Amino acid sequence: MEGNSYKILGLCCRWCSYAGADLAGAMRLQYPPEIRIVMIPCTGRVDILHLLKAFEAGFDAVFVSGCHEGDCHYLDGNVRARKRITKLRQVLADLGLEPERLEMFHVSSGEGPKFAQVCKEMYERVVRLGPNPVRRTAPAAAASR
Repeated sequence: MEGNSYKILGLCCRWCSYAGADLAGAMRLQYPPEIRIVMIPCTGRVDILHLLKAFEAGFDAVFVSGCHEGDCHYLDGNVRARKRITKLRQVLADLGLEPERLEMFHVSSGEGPKFAQVCKEMYERVVRLGPNPVRRTAPAAAASR
């Protein structure tokens, strides 16, 4: 697959990473257009089910980006998120899906260049891994029922 056929979901905490994404935009830093950014209150709110649903919906990779450890606005939300990500990466491997498709990053509000780099890194991973093998195709799935 080439270009815009990949889909990467970035779940970014509103306090740090989403502000970092905003700074990257204000600095006119380029990152792949395949990245879909969703602002969330805190990475601690991300549930394993949300991440699995993203893969089922056809995202080729998902990253969760939040405050640096120790700087979470909700005390330990990012630590809880990291534990969930680590657990789900093992589940993905057990299911035969590359765990590299899921990652957690820490990007503060003043790290626009780092946010752009995270996006580029995830895009490069997806290019290397190829499309999500469990991507749901709605018309075919509905027709086979």
